[in-house]
Amino acid sequence: MEKDQGVRLIWDFRGRDSLPIAEHHAVHLAEFLSKEGLEGRTGSEQLSEAHHMAFMDIQMDKMLNVRDALRPHRAIKIEME
Repeated sequence: MEKDQGVRLIWDFRGRDSLPIAEHHAVHLAEFLSKEGLEGRTGSEQLSEAHHMAFMDIQMDKMLNVRDALRPHRAIKIEME
C-alpha cells in the first residue's frame, strides 16, 4: 500500500505545567477536525521533562487552510497511511 504525503502540525508547550496543557490542546485539535469534517490524528507527546507538544497529522492538501486557521508553532512532513 502506497503512503500519502502528510504533515504534522505542532504546538509546543514548555514549563512545569506543559503536560496537561498539551493534552488539553490536543482535545481541541480533535474537536476542530470533527467540526471541519477533516480526517486526521491528534495527540500529545513528551519531548523532555519540561517540554511537551500537541500535534495534528493531516493530509498535505489540507495543510494550508488548517495552518492559517490554527497557527501552529512548527510543522514537519510525514508519511500518512
